[in-house]
Amino acid sequence: MRALSNGVTTDKIFEMVKRICKDSNIPMVFMIYANVVLSYKMVEGNMSGLILPDVPYEGKGEFDVVLKKYELDLISMIVPTSHQRIQTIAKDAGGFIYCVSGVTGIQSTITTDISAMVHLVREVADVPVAVGFGISTPEQAKKMADQSDGAIEKIVEKYGKDAHKYVEEYVKEMVEAIK
Repeated sequence: MRALSNGVTTDKIFEMVKRICKDSNIPMVFMIYANVVLSYKMVEGNMSGLILPDVPYEGKGEFDVVLKKYELDLISMIVPTSHQRIQTIAKDAGGFIYCVSGVTGIQSTITTDISAMVHLVREVADVPVAVGFGISTPEQAKKMADQSDGAIEKIVEKYGKDAHKYVEEYVKEMVEAIK
């Protein structure tokens, strides 16, 4: 709602990505809904992959044509309730595996056994494992990074248009914590 009320549209996001890709060789992965992939021409450039949270593992084949056309990996998500499906999902992983540590938003404690999830992935796949959702402190980032190959973070709401300087400061703290 916040983005929509500030005039953000999918077209504007894709235009921004095109501008970023002109000046950057940093690969990007986007978490977007399936209808966007089916409705829009994907951004060409440094996009490396997509996370489609509304597409179950069994439905990922429907996106093969788009993924191949734009040379994108479909990043698989593993949630704490995946249990027996973890290894099935991991076997077909491209790019990296995104382990969901809990729920969206700030969590005071992360109780998901990330080590067990990562162990099951490693038994069948040799791809990086990143952890995200609810990681809100440098200490949590360190703990998750120690158990995986990275931690994905989310912050902006508090500072709005001035967020860039706070995000930069926050990311520095997170990076220092996981060194």
